[in-house]
Amino acid sequence: MSGTFTGVGVGPGDPELMTLKAVRMIEACSVIAVPVSDSTLEEPVYEHAGSAVQTDPSYLERCVAYQIAAGALPEISGKDRIYLPMPMIRDKERLRAIHDRDAEEVARLLDQGKNVAFLTLGDPTVYSTCMYVHKRLKQEGYATQLVPGIPSFCAAAARMDLSLAENRQQLHILPASYDIREGLHLPGTKVLMKAGRKMADVKRLLEENGLDAVMVENCGMENERVYFGVQEIPEQAGYYSLLIIREKQTGGKTI
Repeated sequence: MSGTFTGVGVGPGDPELMTLKAVRMIEACSVIAVPVSDSTLEEPVYEHAGSAVQTDPSYLERCVAYQIAAGALPEISGKDRIYLPMPMIRDKERLRAIHDRDAEEVARLLDQGKNVAFLTLGDPTVYSTCMYVHKRLKQEGYATQLVPGIPSFCAAAARMDLSLAENRQQLHILPASYDIREGLHLPGTKVLMKAGRKMADVKRLLEENGLDAVMVENCGMENERVYFGVQEIPEQAGYYSLLIIREKQTGGKTI
């Protein structure tokens, strides 16, 4: 009997924000799938728990999702792991080949009856690398499931002590690493995700359009930073930087 592939959302950064179900699914799985963005990992690597020969330990140290899970569930270190290359590149053909290879190796484990839990930041349904493997396995007929996690934009809004949308207001989630010019004119609240690499361009666009924003960098993590206006936001920011642009308030009324 084949195993099940589970995409597990571990939340935005604070281990206390992991759900009980996420913890339970990690406890029950046979293998932890660890996404690795480091270009030095070119092929998936399987590692038995307690193996004398270990894969580069920096892969675990730099995997934010794994570190969050370990904060809530220290015994995760006793699980077998499969390291999956997930480079941050835009070469579609190369990425397709890498993701195909990742799915093939996970499928081998599922064929052995092992349940695999892929750890992902936030929620697996929102800009998650987990889905590249998930959709391939699902198309091949393997059992798949997703465990939701608290999305980063919800955690950031809570950290700022503000709401994202009320009554008839619209809420728009925009990937800030791509062109966001049209999206900035949408009505309601705009959330700009993963803006770090293009922060200087994002700030310029906001200023040109007369928009203000708040930002949380590394929400829920030890190196969290909070900024309460465009002028405060630095032009150099980390990958996990999230901006919230709310509609202007006039006379106590939203316009």
